[in-house]
Amino acid sequence: MKKTLNTTWVYVLSILGLLCCCFGGLGFIFSGPAYLIAHNKLKDAQQNPDDYEGRFNAMETAKTIALIVLIINILYLAWFIYSLATGDWGEFQEEWRKAMEEMNQKA
Repeated sequence: MKKTLNTTWVYVLSILGLLCCCFGGLGFIFSGPAYLIAHNKLKDAQQNPDDYEGRFNAMETAKTIALIVLIINILYLAWFIYSLATGDWGEFQEEWRKAMEEMNQKA
C-alpha cells in the first residue's frame, strides 16, 4: 500500500504560525514543525518514490510556505526581543495606558 503526500497538516500549521506571528513571533512554534514535517516527508518520498503516491510539487509548495512563515516569525521574534532589550517596551506601556484612559473617559 502506497503512502500519500498529504499537505493538510503542513498548511494548517503554517497558517496557525502566520496568525501567531502577531504575538511576538511565537508562530515559530507552529511553523517550525510544519517545515520539518514537509522536509522529512519530501526526503522520504525522494528516497523511496515507489512507496509514495501524490504530487511532489504540492509538498514542495507547502514546504516553501512553511519556510516563509518561519522566516517571518523569526524576524518578528528578533524585532520583539530587540524592542524589549532597548527599552521600547516602557514607551509601549505608556501609550497603552493613555489609550485606556481615553477610552474610559469616552465611556
